[in-house]
Amino acid sequence: MKKIKTSAYMPTEIEVESIAQNSVKISAYPFESGFAVTLAHPLRRLLYSSTVGFAPIAIKIEGVSHEFDSMRGMLEDVALFIINLKNIRFKIKDDSKRAVVEYSFTGPKEITGEDLNSSEVEIVNPDAYLATINEDAELNFTLIIERGIGYVPSEVLRDSVEPGFIALDAFFTPVKKAVYDIENILVEDNPNFEKVVFTVETDGQVTPIEAFKNALEAMYEQMSVFNGVLDINVASNDEPAAANSEVTKLLQSVEELGLSARSFNCLSRAGIKVVGELAFMSEAELKDLKNLGKKSLEEIKTAMDEIGFPVGSTFPPEVVESVKKRIEEMKTESTEE
Repeated sequence: MKKIKTSAYMPTEIEVESIAQNSVKISAYPFESGFAVTLAHPLRRLLYSSTVGFAPIAIKIEGVSHEFDSMRGMLEDVALFIINLKNIRFKIKDDSKRAVVEYSFTGPKEITGEDLNSSEVEIVNPDAYLATINEDAELNFTLIIERGIGYVPSEVLRDSVEPGFIALDAFFTPVKKAVYDIENILVEDNPNFEKVVFTVETDGQVTPIEAFKNALEAMYEQMSVFNGVLDINVASNDEPAAANSEVTKLLQSVEELGLSARSFNCLSRAGIKVVGELAFMSEAELKDLKNLGKKSLEEIKTAMDEIGFPVGSTFPPEVVESVKKRIEEMKTESTEE
């Protein structure tokens, strides 16, 4: 007989696996059927569209009047020089929104991204090629680099740059790859639960984890438009987001603590199945558990300390309420089965 539910199953597990430099896999599970893709699709879009990056928006080259010009002594014409420049990924070193950087090179020289490092900006792909100048050439240029999101075409920027500068197409997005897979996963003999696995790769301006966090924050902020009208509490800043993360961790199975069989069996007989039940208990309450010896008590306390939830911890009321509600739902579901 199919159970009647009043709320969707809340995922309790998250895994992060580094698979290469600037590339990670992020997995979360178990989701009710259909919920994984509902979450994953907008997050993927936001990873590309809302992750903050850096890009040159304009350039002024001494002796050059337009992007289809050529320069004496440089192997590349200006158009190819600009194409190469767009492949170099800048990062402003402080919290500034804009950096104006001047460069001067004399030949003979092959110029790469490493040569563009300065006190204002860092190049995250230093091996990227820019241009080659011969022995009697001098290349002087100024770049305007800004922080932004998405893609902004040069036509939009043309009216805002200073005279003498050539506006550039700005490719701010630092996310090179954001894909997800949905896998079926077994939960209490039900094979229809789902696991979402994200693969996120960035160019190094930000880490994949920072990009993922940025996308989540953007989602919370967009959803918060409904708060005032509908009187709901959609997380819109770091504090609610952190609370949601804390709830998820507190709903982990006690199996995740890696306890000895003796300690685990004692908790199981007492009906304690998730970490939150231990975290909400005082040490005196824990000591009162039947057949829990001193050695097991110390083992449990140590394990809880290691995951950041010492026995007897205090939590915000909304976290306690959310965890206790879900624990009761889990116990009810187990009884019905």
